[in-house]
Amino acid sequence: MSEGKNKTPDFMAIYERYQALKPGPQAELKRAMNPGDLIEVPAFYRVLHTERAYPSMQRLLFCLPHIKNMEGGDSLGKALAKADINEKRLFMVIRSQEPNDLIQLRRLLKQANPTLDWQATAKTLYYWNDQAKRQLLEDFFYYQNTKPKASA
Repeated sequence: MSEGKNKTPDFMAIYERYQALKPGPQAELKRAMNPGDLIEVPAFYRVLHTERAYPSMQRLLFCLPHIKNMEGGDSLGKALAKADINEKRLFMVIRSQEPNDLIQLRRLLKQANPTLDWQATAKTLYYWNDQAKRQLLEDFFYYQNTKPKASA
């Protein structure tokens, strides 16, 4: 049941290998319609390097093209809230099953164009499950409820 002997991949190395790709291979990854399509994309294996093509890695690489890294950046939920993503669209992600939840999430990422803490976001995507979805929702609503109100 465990993937890769309980060893978490080096998420920053994956991010850096993706950034080092030429625009063509990066575009190949962006064109994937769902995470499973990545197994037919050569760039996917270039970024994986020595990692296995587990579903957890497919989730990472499916969303990565729409994420910019900033150490200490926002959480995924906070970034989506800052981008004024409609909560109904976020609930579509939460209520959907794989792969539709990830397809919906990637659409939100594309719209939000977020700068996130890649390490934290990668961990969320790698272990994508009900708990990760719940944390995403909590971060989203926490930020919405604590953000400074615009002065009139």
